[in-house]
Amino acid sequence: MSVNIAPSILAADFSILGEEIRKVRPVADFLHLDVMDGHYVPNITIGVPVVESLRKVSDQIFDVHLMITNPLDYIEAFASAGADYITVHVETLENPLSALRLIRDSGKKPGLSIHPDTPIEAVFPYLSEVDLVLVMSVRPGFGGQKFMPQSCDRISAVRAELDRINNHAIVSVDGGIHKGNASDVVRAGANLLVVGSAVFGEKDPAQAVREIMSCATS
Repeated sequence: MSVNIAPSILAADFSILGEEIRKVRPVADFLHLDVMDGHYVPNITIGVPVVESLRKVSDQIFDVHLMITNPLDYIEAFASAGADYITVHVETLENPLSALRLIRDSGKKPGLSIHPDTPIEAVFPYLSEVDLVLVMSVRPGFGGQKFMPQSCDRISAVRAELDRINNHAIVSVDGGIHKGNASDVVRAGANLLVVGSAVFGEKDPAQAVREIMSCATS
């Protein structure tokens, strides 16, 4: 199982966002973009214009994480803006299948995310339709939070269910990931580690990615 790091721009310096992304491009194939609307989560971040602008300066794989109350209304716009994966929260949808199928019909890869307070089994009915499952290991909305240790059991449960149905989807984990716990989440079954503060909070973000990857795969 190959492991990747997805630097999260939530922790980057937004005044030099293009430069921040270029720092990690040589060592990170993925980039995680958090879209927050101030409703589903209390913070507000970026929208379609920023994704469009970043697409012009980066050929990385964009995982656009929609932490918004009406994701169905915006899926096609983010698909057109340059997303590769579009990840929606199971809690925000009356019919998650409709969102996942709309993402795929838009030519993008569907992802499904779950809040740490939601029973992990809530995503199981939809796993046959996903290319990515995002297990939140902090309560979504703000960067810099501490990793919730019970997340490893939740990652393992998702990986086991994916294996049972023979779906080789990515299992991603987001929140409080750093050198000290990267190997734990990989052993649990994650193969995409979203890392914010532990990358962009360092003087050399590229070296930080290398060190986290080394810890994750050792």
